[in-house]
Amino acid sequence: MKLVDIKKEISLGELIGNFDLARETQECLIRLGFLDPSADGKFGQLSTQALHNFKQRFSIKEVGLGLRTSQYLLEVDVDNLFDLGQDLASRIVKYMRAKKYFVAIGSQRYNIVYLEGANEDGTPNADQIDGWNDRRIVIEIPKSTPIIKGNWAATTEPGITYTVNPLNKNGAFRIDLKRSKAWQVGIHKDHEALVQRANVSGRRDGNKDGFRTGDLPVNGLFKINQHGAEDTINVGPWSAGCLVGKRHRDFMKLIKQDQRYLLSRNYLFMSAVIGADDLAKNFPA
Repeated sequence: MKLVDIKKEISLGELIGNFDLARETQECLIRLGFLDPSADGKFGQLSTQALHNFKQRFSIKEVGLGLRTSQYLLEVDVDNLFDLGQDLASRIVKYMRAKKYFVAIGSQRYNIVYLEGANEDGTPNADQIDGWNDRRIVIEIPKSTPIIKGNWAATTEPGITYTVNPLNKNGAFRIDLKRSKAWQVGIHKDHEALVQRANVSGRRDGNKDGFRTGDLPVNGLFKINQHGAEDTINVGPWSAGCLVGKRHRDFMKLIKQDQRYLLSRNYLFMSAVIGADDLAKNFPA
């Protein structure tokens, strides 16, 4: 059975028991931003909640999967789900969609974005080594308009301490400008953080110049966590390649309210790292 074949309402139990139909439903929910990728045909708690959120968004009263739900899943244009302006949150969402990054839609479903080389308003800065000159931003799209729920000073790059004296002989790790799904709530040293649990890609700064250009590409588990730091002027030893932010407790308190984490404590969070100069070039204010 396919979505297009549904003429009468089927129960969630029937949906869960039909691998192909479950996977097709997941693919539609992913396309529309209600469910994280990827579709696996296993219609568990996250998929069930995503389908509920989808039906709620369009005021569909069907209990299971019926004609109206299936029609909407197949026919809704994802472009019509967004109301985007020229504000920073909208510009980031535009950029992510242009890059085909997954953008989560719905209340308490947070998009974590690191804007590299940016001031608080998103304008590019000199992005000098060892400075808190990046931003850790959390965006929520409860309906159609994106909202910035948090915007904190951060670094996506190692400080001078580990750039000059890297822990790895090939150089300090610098995460790639891309989107990764790799982090779970856990402990970094003495405080709660997002801890790397899946591979991420980046570069080894072998020439210690603080840039990615020409550096060795790597992919793997490198303990690239998202943690906090003391309120210092310079990054110094606070990052050897991790994504580190100020007011970290506020960040963790917020993302632990994410609906997906509340459903599964093993939930893997996504994060996107974006160059502020590239954002300004492609989607100027």
